[in-house]
Formats: sequence, structure tokens, C-alpha cells
Amino acid sequence: MLVLVITVILEIANLYSAKNEATFISSIPAIIVAVYLVGRGAAIAATLGIAAASLGAERILRGPIPSEDWLRAISLLVSGFMIAFIFSRLRQDLRKALEVAESRLAVVESTESRFRSLFERAAIGFANTNEKGEILQSNKRLSELTEYGEADLAQFPLVRLVHPDDRDVVVKALADQGNSTAPFGAEVRLLKRDGSAFWAHLSLSSSRSDGLLSESVIVVIDDISERRTAREAIRSQKERLDLALSAGRLGTWQIDFESGTVTGSDKFWEILGLPCSTGLSIEELAAVVHPADRFKLAVPKRSVSNYDIEVRVRRPDGPVRWVALRGRKQEHHDQPLLIGIAADLTERRQTTLLRATVRRRERILIEQRHRSSNLFSIVTALVKMVTVPENNIAKFKEDLIDRIRALEQTHNLMSRRNGNSVLLQDLVVQELLPYLESRKIATEGPDVVMTSGAAETFAMIVHELTTNSVKYGALGDSRGRLEVKWAFAPEGGESGDVVFDWIESGRRRKANAVGHGIGSMILGVNTAPLIGHSSKLEILAGGLRYSVRLSRREIEP
Repeated sequence: MLVLVITVILEIANLYSAKNEATFISSIPAIIVAVYLVGRGAAIAATLGIAAASLGAERILRGPIPSEDWLRAISLLVSGFMIAFIFSRLRQDLRKALEVAESRLAVVESTESRFRSLFERAAIGFANTNEKGEILQSNKRLSELTEYGEADLAQFPLVRLVHPDDRDVVVKALADQGNSTAPFGAEVRLLKRDGSAFWAHLSLSSSRSDGLLSESVIVVIDDISERRTAREAIRSQKERLDLALSAGRLGTWQIDFESGTVTGSDKFWEILGLPCSTGLSIEELAAVVHPADRFKLAVPKRSVSNYDIEVRVRRPDGPVRWVALRGRKQEHHDQPLLIGIAADLTERRQTTLLRATVRRRERILIEQRHRSSNLFSIVTALVKMVTVPENNIAKFKEDLIDRIRALEQTHNLMSRRNGNSVLLQDLVVQELLPYLESRKIATEGPDVVMTSGAAETFAMIVHELTTNSVKYGALGDSRGRLEVKWAFAPEGGESGDVVFDWIESGRRRKANAVGHGIGSMILGVNTAPLIGHSSKLEILAGGLRYSVRLSRREIEP
């Protein structure tokens, strides 16, 4: 209002003193001031007021108003209205720009506040340095790590916090930050205020300014002492594990279920006789495995947790080797793997086989000594049993030698078997072997295993029957027939006795009388047989039948 009043007064004074027509030029600044200070409405009102006051003053002072002044007044109104609208729009645009700027400034201030809060409360040490490497600002965590106060760290050279052994690397990195924007990171030892050191991961990165501030370096310090200790412990354990595996000549391997790829340590490839490789497929690995063992290499199903196989490997540099592969299923980063160890079992298997051979030979020697001692006892018993018929020494020697040869045949049979047992059928066939092609002989029965002692004793019964048959029965007649059979007693089942039958058919060359010599004693005609029980001998006009029961507990090993 004051500017408007002054403008009207000046306009009237100009009309009164100059005696010339109204120009309305002096009213333009007042309109601009009104629209700037108040607004568009005030500027329009000021324009109307100035025009009306000027025309009224001219009417009073000069009389009728000429047409030129009316045109000037109209021009003033148009100009004033345009000035009001234009400056009002500019004022609105300026106000909006200010609001946007204030909003952005608020966002920046809020972001800066958050970052400053994070900077101060971060669990990692932060700082920034100037171009000389002096710390300009640090957070609370850095003070805790170094035991320096934030005020003490101000203008403190960063390199003085670094252990002398690692200082050259940091000095070089600080110098390079001025020429390169690439960040720097390394594990170094930092010094605390009391001189003790701790391991930290130090990161340096340039922060280039927009020209208003000098360039600085952002410093990030992360305490990795515990991590480093754990890593050293893991490394030490790995070294001990590698040493143990090397001492035990073991190799480690891994199978990826997804790709079917096998990877392993250097020792693993050495055991297989292959050059060190980053990985081979199961099919490629099978090329060195013995064909009979290749099916074992199939990757087990994911539901199977254990893997334990032994395969033979054909190494290019040597003979076939036995290799054991033992492993377990594990999950690593949600990836199913099969990891394990490989061991060369060749020497162990050779040692085991050698020991088994030695033990077997020892058992054979022990059995041979046992049989030899038993043989002497049997021979002694034979000598005592045989009598001299009518003082016929030659007949006595013949009978004794004949029975000793029967023992010899049985002894040789068991020696060839290299064991302490023999099959009953082998005993029978061995005794009847000279007559199998020229006589009608049939043998039938299950596999019955007899101990060496029982076999030697029973062989004397079979020999006695054979000798008697050659002299008087079926084996001495080309038309005779011999049937030898044995079976488990039906009432006893598998655990019962073994019933042995010797059946001859055909004409006999001697009367039916039963003797009382050594043969009858061996067969148990009137007494118990040498082995078994329930013996029975029947001599018929057309043949002979002998049966005896052998207890399985007595004859089986």
C-alpha cells in the first residue's frame, strides 16, 4: 500500500509540475512490487487504482481527458494485467521449485542421518583419510578395535596403525589410490594403543570429490582374528589329515551325483595308476577296473548313504591291484555328494592269503602227524588181531601185508586231498577201482564226509568185503553183480545214522559157513565192528549181504 500511495503521489506531482500528458511509466515498478510481495490480485488492484487516480487527477487539473491518455490508461491496464499474471506464474514456479528443493534436501538430510547412524553404530571400523593418509573421521567401532579415542584418531596417520611388517603394502596402496579407483583389500596386522596386534581385513577405496572438497580415501577395517584363528586351525587339521592319509597311503575322492564326475586327491590317482586329473566320469574310471568288478562302480541311489566296495585295478605300470573305495553321502550347499577314501589292499590281501596258506599247511602237517600216529596204532592192532593159521607164517604175512596195503591206499587218498576229511564214496571207489571195468558194479549214495580216523578204520571194512568178494563172491565171477549203497536212516532224518549196504548176487565158491578169523572181527560178525554198530552179515547160496550203521557224530568232522 505504501508503494502504491507513493506511486500515485508521484504521478499526480508529475502532472501538476510538468504540465504534460500522463505517461503511466512510473506505475510499472509499483505493479511489479505488488505482484512480487502480495500476489496477482494485489497487482491487478494496484493497476486499476493507479490508472483511476491518474485519470481523475488529470481531469481535475486539466479538464477533459484527451483520447491519447485514455489509450495510455488502457495500455497500462493491459500491461499491468500481463505483468500480474506473468510474475504470478513465475512466483508459483519458484515456490514449487523451492518446495522440491526443500523436499530433496530433507531426503538428503534423512539419508545422511541414517548413513551417519550406520557409520557410528556399524560393527566394522570405518574411517576416511585425506590425501596425506591422515584420518579425518572415524566411527566408534574403530576406536574400540584400536583402543584410541575418536579425538585421538583425528589427524592420526593410518600407516601408524599398521604393523611394521605389513606397513609397506598399505603405504603403496594409499599412494595408488590417488591414481586409480580400483579398491584395495588385504589381511594385515593392526596395532592397538598398548602395542598388541590383531588381524584385520583392511579395505581402501577412493572417494573423488566434485571439486569443492579434496580427494579422500574410505577405510574399512574388519576384525578377523577369530576367523583367522579358526582358519589356521582348519589348515593345521588339514595338514595333519593329509599327513595321516599319506602315512596310511590313503587317497580321498568325491562323486558328484548330478554330473557323475569323480574327483580325487593326488594319492587317489596314484593308487589307480592314473595321471592327476580334475575329474573323470564313472565310465572313464571303469576303463582301468577289472571287467568282473566294473558293475560295482555304479553310482548308488541317493537313498543309499554308505558306499563300500573292493575292486581290482589294472594299472598301466604294474600288475593288478586290489583297491577299496569307502564313502558316505553328504550334502554340500544343497548339492548331494559322495565322499570317501581309497586304500590299496594288495599287500594286505597278499599277506592274508599267505597267512591262510601257512595256517592250512600247519593244519595239514598236524593232521598228517595225527594220522601217522593213528596208523601205527591201527597196524599194531592188526598184528595183534591176525593169528597164524596152522603155524603158516607165509599165510600170516600175506594177510597182514594185504590189510596194511588197504590202509596205505586210504592214507594216500587223504594225502592227495590235502585235508583231514574224505568222502565215503571216494573210499568205496578207490577200493573197487581195479574191478570197475571188468565187473558189474553199482555205487549209490549221498555225499557223506568222514574224518581221517573214521575213514581209515572204515576203509578196512570195505577192503575186507572186497577181498572176500574177489575170493569167493561176485568180484571173482564174471557173471556176478555187486551193489554198494548207503543212505541216511529214514527214522533219523538228516541227523540220523548212515546205513551202509554191500549186496552181492551170483554163485559163491564156498560153503555158507561163517568163519571166526580176522575178517569176521573187522566186519563185526559176532562182535562189534571196528566202526559203527548193528552190523549184520548174511551169506546165501546166490550171494551175500552185509549192512552196518555209522553214527554221523562218529564219522563227520
